[in-house]
Amino acid sequence: MDKLPVDIAACECLRLGTDEIVVIASGEQNGGALFAVQLRMPPGGGPPVMHRHDPSEIYSVISGELTFYVGADPVERLVAGPGDVVPLAGGTPHTIRNESDVEAIAFGVHAPAGPMEEFTREAHALAAGGEPRMEDVLEVAERHGIEMLGPVPATT
Repeated sequence: MDKLPVDIAACECLRLGTDEIVVIASGEQNGGALFAVQLRMPPGGGPPVMHRHDPSEIYSVISGELTFYVGADPVERLVAGPGDVVPLAGGTPHTIRNESDVEAIAFGVHAPAGPMEEFTREAHALAAGGEPRMEDVLEVAERHGIEMLGPVPATT
């Protein structure tokens, strides 16, 4: 096991679009049980579409504000600020956006690690060569069990 406590400044950093994902605990470090990250999302950041996947996830907002779109028919819009915790059961349609004008930082955990960690790493590698083609990103998502559901619908 790596030295504890974890020094975030020394952790691996992955980029997905404008979002920064700092890997605090990889699946390799804990037998695949979880993928723990610090998420840094600039204004306007976050996945552009609703999606769902089998791993459950939980976010604790450290600073700034994140907007979660959760569920289907109707989609619920939840705004979370510092100290707020948002758990999402596996299979729940959702997306996360930073709709504020300041950077947001959150601690997040995906359990089990595999699908989300593998998608994150492969999407990061795709983007390393420049702006990836959308069809390539969709193929990576599908390969890792992430179903893209389309744009965020109107909320109630």
